[in-house]
Amino acid sequence: MNINHNKIYFIGIGGIGMSSIALYFINIGKQVAGYDLTKTELTSKLSEFGANIKYDSSVLKIPKEFLDNKETLIIYTPAIPKDNTLLNYFYDNDFNILKRSEILGEISKDKFCIAIAGTHGKTTTSTILSHILLDNNINFTSFIGGISENYNTNLIQNGSEVILVEADEFDRSFLTLRPNIACITSVDADHLDIYNSNYELQKSFNEFACNLKANGILFKHHDILIDGINYGFDKNAEYSIINYNSGEDFSSFDIIYDKVKSISVKFIMPGRHNACNALVAFAIGRSMQINEIDIANSLNTFKGVKRRFSFILKSPKILIDDYAHHPNEIKAVYESVKYLYPDKNIMAIFQPHLYTRTRDFMDQFAQVLSKFDKVVLLDIYPAREKAIEGVNSMELLKRINVNSKSLVNKSELTCLIRASNSDVFVVMGAGDISELISKIKEGVLS
Repeated sequence: MNINHNKIYFIGIGGIGMSSIALYFINIGKQVAGYDLTKTELTSKLSEFGANIKYDSSVLKIPKEFLDNKETLIIYTPAIPKDNTLLNYFYDNDFNILKRSEILGEISKDKFCIAIAGTHGKTTTSTILSHILLDNNINFTSFIGGISENYNTNLIQNGSEVILVEADEFDRSFLTLRPNIACITSVDADHLDIYNSNYELQKSFNEFACNLKANGILFKHHDILIDGINYGFDKNAEYSIINYNSGEDFSSFDIIYDKVKSISVKFIMPGRHNACNALVAFAIGRSMQINEIDIANSLNTFKGVKRRFSFILKSPKILIDDYAHHPNEIKAVYESVKYLYPDKNIMAIFQPHLYTRTRDFMDQFAQVLSKFDKVVLLDIYPAREKAIEGVNSMELLKRINVNSKSLVNKSELTCLIRASNSDVFVVMGAGDISELISKIKEGVLS
């Protein structure tokens, strides 16, 4: 890849996907600057590495050395509103501007590309696969949408022959990629503010599958109606799982492949959905000519992904933090927690993410949250969106059918948890609820 610009400016630099790209450009010697709304652990890390980051969207805050439209490339996240002052300034002044997905397309276009897609599971799968590749000394760079517990980063570099990316379906971004190996983990209705219908979403995933390079390979969960190599708990799949068992500290299962071959796996993340993520990472590793035993050993040393069923406390009470923000993701978390702690009282602490998603899945959210013993809701995290009349956490709360439920503001959360007699606390959401974990932990321990 040849990026002719010496300077790269990011709008929304603190996003989990954007920050890995920013770090990549810092590592290859580019000057990096950018804007984000708030200072976070990710932006602080980038600043330590030399990025010039401002938390004010005024054009006057753009560093002077980044004002030359010939020298500076602009990269923005689609989560940024179209009326953003900075974005419009750069458009008005003829800067070269690319979306996050487009720059990933540029980085990977002349490389061997692995693209992991799916409405759920792509971050965990990408992180597992990154660990397998690094553990087996494959020459690669991966951009992942979460923080690896093994390496404490969302950018893993061990050369540049292979580029591993998460293929984001939001606003059809993944259609800029031309992978050699692709994976589709799930195709559940989501982002209906973009796609308008589930049919359009399905159509987009079909287009993604058609973007494979010549002789490319597609791995896909067995219930997805797209041609490819099947994986999952289906015994007829090319890669299947049997003898699944899960405990608090690990899960174990056997992988069946090539119809008759099998290998036993020990894996740190509980839940059948996470076993499937490990399974397809195993399958892709095999397609990269990595020995099966070596892959199984790598799976055994995988430590997880931050905010993907992360245990914050295991004693005297249990606190789990998860990124789940879609009804099917919450369902998967609930099933895993209930499997581990069938006789314990479980409280869900959930921050809905986006007005449109809450509107589109209001009843589904209510149904799955009603499975918990207790439910605590925070107000909707709006991200890029403006409020929608009649769509709010109180309306969701009304539809949840449990005896103990409440809507609280952030300042009230610790006291409420402190007064609870629950045994297990499950924190879920894709907004800023993760910033409250230390306070929630304090409440659980008091």
